[in-house]
Amino acid sequence: MFKFRLFALLTGLVLSTTSLLTAQQSNNNAEYEVAAIGFYNLENLFDTIDSPTTNDADFLPQGRLLWNTEKYISKQANMAKVIKDLGTELNPDGLAILGVAEIENRKVLEDLCAQPALAPRRYQIVHFDSPDERGIDCGLLYQPKYFTLLGARPVPVMLEDPKTKDRDFTRDILYVTGTFGGETLHIMVGHWPSRRGGESGSAWMRAAAAGVCRGIADSLLALNPDAKILMMGDLNDDPNNKSLTEVMRAKGDTEKVGKTEFYNPMYDLYKNGDGTMAYRDAWSLFDQVVVSKACVNKKAGGWQLYKARVYRQPWLLQTEGAFRGYPFRTFVGDIFINGYSDHLPVYLFFLKKKNTPKP
Repeated sequence: MFKFRLFALLTGLVLSTTSLLTAQQSNNNAEYEVAAIGFYNLENLFDTIDSPTTNDADFLPQGRLLWNTEKYISKQANMAKVIKDLGTELNPDGLAILGVAEIENRKVLEDLCAQPALAPRRYQIVHFDSPDERGIDCGLLYQPKYFTLLGARPVPVMLEDPKTKDRDFTRDILYVTGTFGGETLHIMVGHWPSRRGGESGSAWMRAAAAGVCRGIADSLLALNPDAKILMMGDLNDDPNNKSLTEVMRAKGDTEKVGKTEFYNPMYDLYKNGDGTMAYRDAWSLFDQVVVSKACVNKKAGGWQLYKARVYRQPWLLQTEGAFRGYPFRTFVGDIFINGYSDHLPVYLFFLKKKNTPKP
């Protein structure tokens, strides 16, 4: 892990004070390890090969979007450019772990990890095919120098229309467990159902996805109340929506988080007007990473949450046209504009006090 002295962090960055930082300021010469974990919706990262198991007709050379090798290569390079920079303000290795959404298959992730900008980090991949009707999945990338994979599985989200009783298919929840700097870490990556049909009319579907995540968390916490759990993804809800506040029981104040509840570090960002995607001239913060109590409980020791961020750079936003100020995406309608994604990425910094031998 990249090591730094706390006084350098304080003088080099303008960061808001947290309870963790306050406790650390009494020892400005103490050394800490820092690592970053994030999430990024890659916006339809499809290859150009026709697949009988995915709905990829638009993303073929003869499809509606005329998706070809040149566009695919450019999209991959653009994604790698963004990912390469995430978290490097505190650690030159960038993100130790990255959850992703809207990817067609494992091959597109292999091509992403092989990009020159990312290849030196030797990212490894966790991926399973989902039954999603659009043919898109979630995945996880991790640097083996930080994270050792112990196990992974997809957990289905069963959706049944309460009126018609028809089955609706969506992305599985990707559940991954491993050791992170010597500690067991549990990670859930999700892409919850969209608001198609309206926010209120589709809320039950996101509640169902949240319920699956809550069920996984409850099982883990029953075995170990101090389990360190991260739930991340494109949740298609804001931090103040019921899927987060009531189903996941994720709160925006560390002092009010109970033993089996979650802390949502994105809540304050959202209240301050920050967001990860724009629609009808309004920003939403659908891309989130929430953490279990042990990640903000200093008594639990080990890795502790330090700071949450939305990665917002001028070059990631459109500078002209009707969507000026929106995230600079790959397509506007059917027109290829060679951008990045319609979502901005998010990431968290974690700190751990370094065990240094006494002189």
